[in-house]
Amino acid sequence: MYDASHIRNFCIIAHIDHGKSTFADRMLEITKTVEARKMRNQFLDQMDLERERGITIKMQPVRMNYKLSTINYQLNLIDTPGHIDFNYEVSRALLAVEGAILLVDATQGVQAQTIANLELAKRQNLVIFPVINKIDMAEARVDQTKEEIVELLQCDPDDILLVSAKTGEGIDAVLKKIIEKIPPPREKRGDFQALIFDSHYSTHKGVLAYVRVFKGSFSPKRGAKLKLFHKKTEIEPVEVGIFTPQLVRADSLFQGEIGYIATNLKDPSIVRVGDTIGNEEIPGYEEPRPVVWASIYPQNADEFEKMKESLLRLRLNDAALSFEVEGSHLLGRSLRIGFLGMLHLEITIERLRREFNIEAIVAQPSIEYIMLTKKGIEARVRDAETFEALSDVAEIREPLFLVSIVARTLDIGPVMDLIQKNKGEVVDIKSLTGSRIFVGALIPLRKLVTNFFDDLKSATQGYGSLSYEFGEYRHVDLVALHIHIAEHDVPQFARILPRGEVEYEAKRAVEKLYDILPRQLFVLKIHGVFGGRIIASRTLPALTKNVTAKLYGGDRSRKMKLWKKQKEGKKRLISHAEVDIPQKIYLKMIGR
Repeated sequence: MYDASHIRNFCIIAHIDHGKSTFADRMLEITKTVEARKMRNQFLDQMDLERERGITIKMQPVRMNYKLSTINYQLNLIDTPGHIDFNYEVSRALLAVEGAILLVDATQGVQAQTIANLELAKRQNLVIFPVINKIDMAEARVDQTKEEIVELLQCDPDDILLVSAKTGEGIDAVLKKIIEKIPPPREKRGDFQALIFDSHYSTHKGVLAYVRVFKGSFSPKRGAKLKLFHKKTEIEPVEVGIFTPQLVRADSLFQGEIGYIATNLKDPSIVRVGDTIGNEEIPGYEEPRPVVWASIYPQNADEFEKMKESLLRLRLNDAALSFEVEGSHLLGRSLRIGFLGMLHLEITIERLRREFNIEAIVAQPSIEYIMLTKKGIEARVRDAETFEALSDVAEIREPLFLVSIVARTLDIGPVMDLIQKNKGEVVDIKSLTGSRIFVGALIPLRKLVTNFFDDLKSATQGYGSLSYEFGEYRHVDLVALHIHIAEHDVPQFARILPRGEVEYEAKRAVEKLYDILPRQLFVLKIHGVFGGRIIASRTLPALTKNVTAKLYGGDRSRKMKLWKKQKEGKKRLISHAEVDIPQKIYLKMIGR
């Protein structure tokens, strides 16, 4: 029997590796949402890629039924990622719930991403209650973690629940606290209104819109129609249902519930995450802001349309993806795609390969710069080709991001060195509870999106954590660096860089290519070129073949003839040389 007062909608927010997926597993077990024989670790992580990497990439909703006293409660959980590259997933989930569990690892304490996600939840005025996980670990520092949370939330220490997601200790108390602390959905009168917080594509049912219902109810009867507010498009749904977490058909979706609507739309571009189904917009949705851009080429040029269609479907499940069609006279059509970070880029390319069987070549990633002409015209530039095509430039600006780092006090030296190495500027520093320190710094985005996160982990022995947001734009003097292989320009490796870094980056790129390029039957020259001048160079030796091995005895002139023939053949190869660069080389060049 439907009763909105018995519904609780919530999500779990946490830093990466704080045990969120295991915590959700125990909830599924205790509520018997998943049969014991079907249970597996990281149950809500549906993609193989998530299991292999041990991280949550996609948000996943699930409905759990929990009986307290004599009342059956409907608990709708939206599991969210913890890595900063997928922070946009968290922001979308928070719009669809009334409360959030702040999960903190007892062995690591409050981290930078914990604080960032907490701020997102506060902006939505959600009810937040803290839970400390991994209390069974030998290195757990429960009392110190409690102090950190009290300082962060200004809460009573007795309100903090202690659990072990691994053993299941304390999980039942969390379920009871959800019912006690998180309010039921507010009752609103009016026509059906729902927020699309995610979507998926079904071959038979079209686009499946994942929704939170804010008003009214809907049953998919013949002729029953709904309206997409932003697209001004009417849809005639063929099915509604809930998540268990598998999709299960239902007769209706009611106010306060979380479920899906099968739109029967075959065009993925019509359904927009953040759109409202109904006649009145639900506010609060923000467009994602890409920070890294890269041109993606299909390995087989004939598969361009297939790649484009695949990305449209992938965008249904990853609303942070944005792309535009571009072309090159050398390489043909490509897609310029915006990502939220380097991990987001890497995951997207891997999903294209696994889910759609598309092998893609990735050009050197770049960020977006602002260029102002002397006439005051503003242009946004993301690649070397566009940069060199512009003239009459008065000023170029680059984005700096405000970085928040939480680390141990003893790691302050390596952290400051890392910031300085990446052209950063410290703007805030303060001590935190438990011999830890907070550092705020402005760092150029071009430095941040490479290996900064991994370098921070190395510098702090894994204890440092990071979150960031846009800070400001500053003037920068940019130039274009080109890489030539066998005297041919390779546009995918071209980059725009600050003038002071171009020589170092040219040498680094040339050395890296020297190490990873497969050797050819001819000598291969690798050049870093700036302003038509070679500023870095390496020569990759040719593969050698002993053409005289088959000879035995006889005059030396026979060998000399074969050597001469081999030499002439190599000359012809060099004059017509076009090196086939494997896809893995492009991917290796993305990293530092």
